[in-house]
Amino acid sequence: LKMLAESYYIPKNETGDDATFFSQSAQVIGVADGVGGWSTEGIDAGEYARQLMRNAYAAAVKEYRHRPIFQVDPKEVLRHAFLNTAEMGSSTACIISFAAAPVGKMILRAANVGDSGFMVIRGGGTVYRSPVQQHSFNFPYQLEYSSEKHSHRQAAELAVEVESGDVVVAGTDGLFDNLFAGDIERIVGDYCMDSMFSLSETLARAAHGRSRETTTVSPFQVAANEAGIRYVGGKLDDITVVVAYVVPDTSSSYGGGDGDVMDVDC
Repeated sequence: LKMLAESYYIPKNETGDDATFFSQSAQVIGVADGVGGWSTEGIDAGEYARQLMRNAYAAAVKEYRHRPIFQVDPKEVLRHAFLNTAEMGSSTACIISFAAAPVGKMILRAANVGDSGFMVIRGGGTVYRSPVQQHSFNFPYQLEYSSEKHSHRQAAELAVEVESGDVVVAGTDGLFDNLFAGDIERIVGDYCMDSMFSLSETLARAAHGRSRETTTVSPFQVAANEAGIRYVGGKLDDITVVVAYVVPDTSSSYGGGDGDVMDVDC
């Protein structure tokens, strides 16, 4: 098996605070969401996230070249990225690697800090959703320049078994704060035979549309209300979506581009 992925990004403003990558050779996905509060100090809130993901990509490729296939350690990738990011700022981050497990099984391994994350959809339903790490409502764990308190060591290490045909949807909180799991499942079910890029765009635009609504219930509203905060509607935010298909490892899965990937159980 292999993982093939595409992404779509809708920034909240001209610069945007999110960043993402996918290394096909290393079979690693990364998403990060720069903390917007830094903009009040004249700092580009997204530059930390972008540098973090550039460093994570470099670390993933280096790990791939020095380890057996399907053995990239996402927490090591995150550690390297964090220690080599010198930009002022802070960010949530989720690194996901496609890895071999005993008895011929394949798993997703992940290192997650904060409220970016991923879900695995199989047969139209969610079989796994990564947990959110937060101190309190809307205050997620984060990686921060010159910070020990919120360092890479607080990353949650996750693992979930995957099968051919699974759909992996990863994203920043702009996706998961605006679309419920059922919304994502429905869109994946309706559009999973499209290309991964097209499906990621459809999900991102659905989240963006919800983010601008002031009457429709959103996951962010539900969480706010549960925390005792009066809030109605969606949450305006940067929205990053990565869609990955788990497919048989054949030359045809790679050679024709993402439009040729049809072995998806949704």
